[in-house]
Order: sequence, then structure tokens, then C-alpha cells
Amino acid sequence: MNSHHPDIPRSSGIARFFLDDRVAEGRGDRTALLCGDERYTFAELARLSDRAAAAFRDLGVSPDERVLLALDDRPEWVVAFFAVQKLGAVVVKVSPDLPPEQYGWYLYYSRARLVVTHDRLAAAFHRADAPLLRRVVTVERDWGRLLGRAPGDFRPEETDRDDPAVWLFTTGSTGQPKAAVHTHRSFINAAVRYGGGVIGYREGDVALSVPKLFFGYATGAGLLFPFAHGAACALFPDRATPEEVFARIERHRPTVLVNVPTMVQRMCAAEDASRRDLSSLRVSISAGEALPAELVHRWKATFGVELLDGIGTSEMWHIFLSNRPGQVRPGSVGTLVPGYAARVVDDDGNDCPPGEIGTLWIAGGSRALGYHRDHARSCEVFRGDWYVTGDRFRVDEDGYFWFSGRGDDLLKVGGRWVSPVEIEDCLLRHPAVAHCAVVGHAGADGLVTPLAFLVPTFGHAPGDALAAELKEHVKQALGAFKYPRQFRFVGSLPRNDRGKVDRKALKSALDAEAPG
Repeated sequence: MNSHHPDIPRSSGIARFFLDDRVAEGRGDRTALLCGDERYTFAELARLSDRAAAAFRDLGVSPDERVLLALDDRPEWVVAFFAVQKLGAVVVKVSPDLPPEQYGWYLYYSRARLVVTHDRLAAAFHRADAPLLRRVVTVERDWGRLLGRAPGDFRPEETDRDDPAVWLFTTGSTGQPKAAVHTHRSFINAAVRYGGGVIGYREGDVALSVPKLFFGYATGAGLLFPFAHGAACALFPDRATPEEVFARIERHRPTVLVNVPTMVQRMCAAEDASRRDLSSLRVSISAGEALPAELVHRWKATFGVELLDGIGTSEMWHIFLSNRPGQVRPGSVGTLVPGYAARVVDDDGNDCPPGEIGTLWIAGGSRALGYHRDHARSCEVFRGDWYVTGDRFRVDEDGYFWFSGRGDDLLKVGGRWVSPVEIEDCLLRHPAVAHCAVVGHAGADGLVTPLAFLVPTFGHAPGDALAAELKEHVKQALGAFKYPRQFRFVGSLPRNDRGKVDRKALKSALDAEAPG
């Protein structure tokens, strides 16, 4: 499948392609990064990353070794990321908001030689049993001193397009997260195929990302893709809230908003949403979890901005199915990104006809090498050029793909398959529903039926009357067998560090209620 790989020179690397080439092209004085009152040009980031790379090398980091970043979204994250690439080392990106006890596992698993983090997390890393760890650097205490004494004439290591560059973690729906090991090729491929071929990033764009940079979706759409095309990235270290996002849009006037469904809903529901000025945006994109059609319509009606849903995975690094500007089908994840191939197959490995639900297989130039230290699972899901996603899809006659849930999330009710995503989309069209998640629940008779966890909108009282109304709403829209048999009204839904609904936590809560 060589046609799925753009022409990438063998000596290419992330630092050169996304940063240093902008300086070589004569665009070094253009603004690359905005963060509050701080502004950095491409040339300034190139010089700072050279210094940071020299400092990291003095701390004992060698090519191919891992460096763990646990940082808020601020300029030091960007500088450290490119510095590690210039060393020929490998970035391990983790959230800076995990419970402290989890960082020890990431150190053990990655065998990272260096950690770059914040003062508030330093103790958690120092307590970890990590004999290979050489140094914990915090940006508050060590950063300025290390860069200040580092030489500015650093010569980057030569990197091959197929050298490991970055680890992206699965969300760990079962057990501990696994790292998908990606090469420099993956990042360059996605920047060309999706960043250029679908979104059309261009000089003059400013991208603002709601999800944080440790999330692969944000690393690409919010930072690397703009840089690849001479555009700028706007960062903010604070927790994303509707008010914070609105304020950053009005301050930095981005042209591309990188969003997630949860924030789409919260921004649309804000009391002053209709008065907010989003006129600078030429496009908003969404990924990370299913985006109901109702939210696509609501976003366009509220803000007048097109919302493009798409899907990617840690194993393929970035988005491979996406809606296009001017060609949005609400509820779908769009069509194939140029350079990718897809199959929807049944349980026997045969291609499904249009309209039939099957498992999605995907191929393209951003596929991971495999999972770190998990050969058996790698062999199971990486098959030749293909990655077997485990996600259930159908594709229509026009080539649009429609997500039906994870394979283990689908419910069989009365002998027929039911997609929780379809039920959730239907419930969200009711004015009483702010958020919802549908899971399977076995009753006393052992039969599995849909159960909905639901957050009501303000002014709608939870209880039997509302549950009965919602059951009838789903029956009328989807048919008699798909409606949730039970409702659990809650104040909020549990979410993981990427903002996705934590279905494992919901199922565990139901299991804990089971007698015996």
C-alpha cells in the first residue's frame, strides 16, 4: 500500500519538518505560538528547543531513550517536545492531572530517563521505583537555569522517518493503558493528509485546542498541523471551561477551533452563547468520542460555524475519517481522508455491504509500529498494512461512515443488535437531556437491555414521569425494542483524562449494585 504514504525523505524528522524548516524557508520571524501575553516566533522556538536539547543531552539523555512529559499546555511543553525530537529520543506524553500514584506505573512501563514536569508533581515522580530515571526537571525550578547555561549551537541528531518518535497511549478501557509506538513518518503523513488535505491549514491561521497537548488529537490539530503550514498555535494552561474557551477565542481570534463533543455541548448550553463572538473561526473540528447529530445542528444554529466530526485512534495517531467543509452529514464521521483505505468486515472477515454494521479495518501511512511490550496484542490488531480497530461502523452508498460503538459496547436486545450511540443521539434530541450514556444491564431474568445514565437539563425534574416521557420519545423515533428500560438520573457522567465518558466506570457501578 505504498500509495498511502506521501513522499517522505528517509532523513525526515518531526523537529525538522514542523519547526526548523519554517526557519529555513524564511518564515522564522512569523508568530508560531501564543499563550496569554507571550508570543514566540518559529525562530525563537527553534533556538529554545536547541538549548533544551543540549541541556537534556548534558543530563544524560541519548538517542532512542524515552523522555516523559507531564506538563500543562504552555510554551515549555512545545520547547521540550521538539528538544526531545532533536536529540533523536522518544517523547512519552502523559496528562499532568492524573492521580499522583499513577505516575510510577508510567515510569516503570516507559523506563524514561528524564521527566519534565511541574513542582506540584515532582514528589510523585521522586517516590516512584524507577532505577533508570536520571533526573526530574521542573519548569518552575530548573527550566530557566538549564536553558540559560546550555550552548546555543546544538547540532540535532540525524533521524530516520521510521525511527520511533512518540508514544501515544490508549485510553485503557480494560486494564492499564498501552503505548502505541509511532515513528516520525506517522506525524508527517497525518499533517499532509488530514492537516493539509482536509482542513487546509494555511499561513495566517491560528489554531486553538480545547483538549490538551498530551492528547494525540490535540498534538496534531492544535500544534503540529498549524506549524507544518506556517500557521500559529494558541495555548492556555487552565482547565477548559466554556467561559475560558470563549475568552480565548475572543482574545486570540483563532480561525480553527479544535474541540470535543463534551465542550461542544457545554458551549451551546451556556447562557450567553448566542452573544459570544466566534466570527473569527472558519472551521471547528471535533473528535475523541461520538458527536451526536443533534449537537452538530445545535452548534451551527448557535454560532454559525461549520463543525466537522472525524475519528482517529491512538494506533493510527490521527484522524482518518472526516467530514469535509461544505459536505457535512450530521451524525456521520465523514469519508476517508486522502491516503487511507478502509474495510467494514463481518465476524468472518468478509466485507459488509453498504448499510450493514461490521468492524472497521483501516490502513494508511500513520499506523503505529505496535504496542510497547505487548507482542500478542500487537499481532492481534496490526495485520499487515491494516489496523483492526474494534469499532463498529456501517458505510452508506455515498462512502460516509457511521459509528455504531465499540464492539464490546453493542447490545443484543431481543435477538437484534442495538447501538448505544444511536440511543444516546436520540435522547439528546429531547430538551430535557443535557448529557447521557447508554450501557447494557442484565436484569433479574439475565436478559440484557439498555440502561441510560442521564443528566437532566436545568428545569426538568428527574423521576418516573420524565423517564416515561423519554421512553416514549425513543420508542417513537427508533422503534419499540431500542428504548432504555431503566434510567439513572445523575449530576454528571464520569470521564477519563481525555474527556471521554468512562463507560467502564458506569458498568462497574452497576456491577457493584448486583446482589451477592
